[in-house]
Parts: sequence; structure tokens; C-alpha cells
Amino acid sequence: MLSARAGVPVCASVCAVSDKKAYLALEDGLFFTGRSYGAEGERGGEVCFNTSMCGYQEVLTDPSYFGQIVVMTAPQVGNYGVNSEDCESREVQVEGFVAREFSRAWSSWRGEDDLASYLRAHAVPALDSIDTRKLTIHLRTHGAMRGVISTVDGDPKRLVERALQVPPMLGRDLICEVTTRRPYVVGGGGYRPYVRPLVVAYDFGVKTSIVECLEHEGMVVEVVEAGASAFRVLEKQPAGIVFSNGPGDPEPLAHAIRCCVSFVEHGVPFLGICLGHQILGLAAGAKTYKLKFGHRGGNHPVKYLPTGRVEITAQNHGFAVDAGTVDPSIAEITHINLNDGSVEGLRLKHSPALSVQYHPESSPGPHDSRYLFRAFARMVFQEWNRRS
Repeated sequence: MLSARAGVPVCASVCAVSDKKAYLALEDGLFFTGRSYGAEGERGGEVCFNTSMCGYQEVLTDPSYFGQIVVMTAPQVGNYGVNSEDCESREVQVEGFVAREFSRAWSSWRGEDDLASYLRAHAVPALDSIDTRKLTIHLRTHGAMRGVISTVDGDPKRLVERALQVPPMLGRDLICEVTTRRPYVVGGGGYRPYVRPLVVAYDFGVKTSIVECLEHEGMVVEVVEAGASAFRVLEKQPAGIVFSNGPGDPEPLAHAIRCCVSFVEHGVPFLGICLGHQILGLAAGAKTYKLKFGHRGGNHPVKYLPTGRVEITAQNHGFAVDAGTVDPSIAEITHINLNDGSVEGLRLKHSPALSVQYHPESSPGPHDSRYLFRAFARMVFQEWNRRS
């Protein structure tokens, strides 16, 4: 079969899916019976929803989703299969996956396998054939809550009891579960400090596309584990520091907050993304709080206050910086969310440090915000040239 572009092959196939039932129970007693699409078994996590129309493979492999069951609001998911190029990490990170309808047929010239087989290979249960609009409205009304997805037990009472035993996201440190176990370098042929500047990225659950965007701007990136000391990192004499996205509550991350304070005091150019933004806020003396149902999707409007420009952004977070606790003598709020007014960006007044709550790497999502990597690169090259 050929696509509209002559000569480009299209993989088209039908995935093998049983008619076995699967069940989803929330901690407040809401219960759904659907059709199993992924692996057999039972998993628990915080149930949240994502409003992206595509990019489900990037969602599945985003480490920020560790500990969560993700509900897609798009009516059909799985149409274009999966491939080896769109992964944001080496594993599927979600605890479970839910959709109105998972496609039984898939077709794409980039496709390598079907979504059902992919979920089974990673032992992730999934279900469809439920009213996801009802579920999403319930979560918007009552807030994100714990749940259990199961293919082995259909008893509502037992599943609700197990949902109540799932650890809550508030107060939970999860970065140790997703961080790299050893440092690695990305940047074409190894690091030579007189050729390209070195940026050290803390892996709190870093997405592959963030590292790729940094490298694209001409920087060598060394990714280090979440527990790396500030002293060890500063010994490398980096021209920039990046704190990545990641799962869980930022307030328990005392080590990361202390490291951030150290980097700011040393005046090293700093970029925080998502969880990294929240850590910068805490390091600057602000507070964070848990959002009612979070921001997740590729269609969130954000206003850049210095110019009034509006960006359509990709987002995935359940916590936010409290605007009322930001000291204007220390930090400037640069971006706000136009849906709820929450803080989406910060810039420190006396140090070259900036951060955004959303995902400028836009994978998946629109590319409106990729200028932030260029802005950070200018800071890095200025520091690198100053040292030369």
C-alpha cells in the first residue's frame, strides 16, 4: 500500500485484542466496566486526564506520568500504532491507560507495531469502551483521585478498597524511581570544553526530547542522577544547569532545592522545566500547592507577560507555584496560564535563572515555546565566552 506521497510505504495492520473485560474503580466509589486492551493484571495510581488529540506514545513514556493512570479525552487512540522514535524514555511510565475507544486497526508509514502489543510488552493494563466524558467531568468536578485498573477482579467494593490503599501524590518523592542510575553525555563525539559549552541536566525524569532540544542549540549535555551533589556538578565547571521535568510533589525534594540554591548563588545560567520550575520557585522562597486536577495536554494557552504574546503550550503537571508567595524582589512572574491564572514562568532578579511550568520541547504539542531553549542557549554561550 502507498500513501499520498508516492513511493512512501504505509504499514497497515489489525491488532489482536480479546473481548476480556477490564475494570476501573476510583477511591470515591465511581466504577467502570470496559474492555481490556493492554496487559493482564492490576495496577493502581492517581487517575488524571490528558486533552491531547495525538502523541499518545510520548504520553505513555513521559516519566512525569510515573504513578498515574492516564485517561485520554480524544475519542479514539492508537490509530497510527507505535514506533521506536517517539519514546521519551526507555519504559512505559504510566500505571494504566484509558480511552473511549482504542483503535483495532492502525496505519502509518512510521508505524512499527500496534499499541495493544506495546502495552502488553510493558505489562501495562488498559481499558476502553467506557464513557470517558463522564469520567473526565467527574475528575474536573471532584479533583484527581486514586484509582485501580484491573483485568483480574471485577468486584467494585474490593477495587475501591485497594484504590484507597494507593499512596497519595501529595508529599510523595518519586524522582528516585525514574532518574538515571549513572551519568551520560549527549553531544556528538564527546565533550571538549573549548569547542562547545557543557550543560549539566539533572534527571528528575527528563524527557529525551528536552536533551535533544538542548543539543540542537549547540550545547553538550551531561545528564546526571537526581542525587548528584552541587559540589560534584560545579567541579565540572558547566556553563549551564537544567532541572528537568519529573513526577510527584516538589516540596519533599530537599536535596534538589539545596542544589538549586547553590547554583543560583554561583550565578550559573539555570533553566527549570516543569518540576524544575517548581524547585526554582521553592529555592526562591515561594510555596507550591497541588492543583485540583492538573494541567495535561497540548492545548493550554499561556501569556508571556513582558510582551503580551500568547503561546499554546504542552503541559503535564499536578502542582504549581503559589503566585501569592513569590517575592517580587527576588523573582519575576513571566508567564501565566490563561485558563486559571496559575504561574507558568519565573525569572530571578539577581541571577541568570529562568523557568517554565509547561514543556517547551513540545513533544507532543505545538512548537510555540521552543524559543526558550534559544534564550537559555544565549545565556549559556555568554557565560562560556566570558570564561574563554
